[in-house]
Amino acid sequence: MQKIGFIGTGVMGSGIINNLLNANYNVDIYTRTKSKAEPLIAKGAKWFADPKDVAESADIIFTMVGFPQDVEDVYFKDNGIFSGLGKGKIIVDMTTSTPTLAKKIGEKAEKVGVETLDAPVSGGDVGAREGNLTIMVGGSKKAYQELQPIFKIIGKTNHYFGTYGAGQHAKMANQIMIAGTMTGLTEMFVYAKAAGLDLQSVLETVEGGGGDNWSLENYGPRILKGDFKPGFYSKHFLKDLRVALDESEKMHLNLPATAQAKKLYEKLVDEKDLGNDGTQALIKLW
Repeated sequence: MQKIGFIGTGVMGSGIINNLLNANYNVDIYTRTKSKAEPLIAKGAKWFADPKDVAESADIIFTMVGFPQDVEDVYFKDNGIFSGLGKGKIIVDMTTSTPTLAKKIGEKAEKVGVETLDAPVSGGDVGAREGNLTIMVGGSKKAYQELQPIFKIIGKTNHYFGTYGAGQHAKMANQIMIAGTMTGLTEMFVYAKAAGLDLQSVLETVEGGGGDNWSLENYGPRILKGDFKPGFYSKHFLKDLRVALDESEKMHLNLPATAQAKKLYEKLVDEKDLGNDGTQALIKLW
């Protein structure tokens, strides 16, 4: 069985790593703060001091970090992944990053004889924990086919979209859709509360009709409980919206609804300093 390396043990990464350990894979891990990885180490994951060591030890190296700059650092710095790779290995970036950076990683990988995929996911903390993620893939078709057994452990569906960066473009399309459902979810509750309606009944009613969607089902109950723990960080979602709008501008597209969602999340993250809350914290603006 191939040895897996996984760099990034946050909310999403931890769920994925647990599922790989449960499937009896040997998993090497790296995270900047070792103490955060202790539950995974206790389950059998092996912690390494830097990304280079993980890349040297593992056959397939996954990354899932916070921001594009984190991706750049973890791959290209002196102690980064590329400094520890050998021919025949596979690298998979599951971070929601930029298509441009995915292409840069892919082109570098070709030069050193390594297959690479950009494979961002959707499904939040619940999907990561339950192995029900949707995986959007760009890059090496050969590597995509080889990783099917692993993708089936961590996700319910996976789709291949083309060359380097195509997976990131697919994720941007997903995030544009999520932007609309999150603003709709928030304003639904704001309106229903102002009208004096029972919010639990409103939630159940909308779930049973044409307004049902993933955000409603997963974040609606959390809002009603006052639970703003991150299934997905607001600061990361704002990053995604900025990437989506930047890419849209390059394609000469105007996406006013997405631009408005970005403004709202900027107010939440930048003005109110609530970037470490989950995306459902948007309700706090009201």
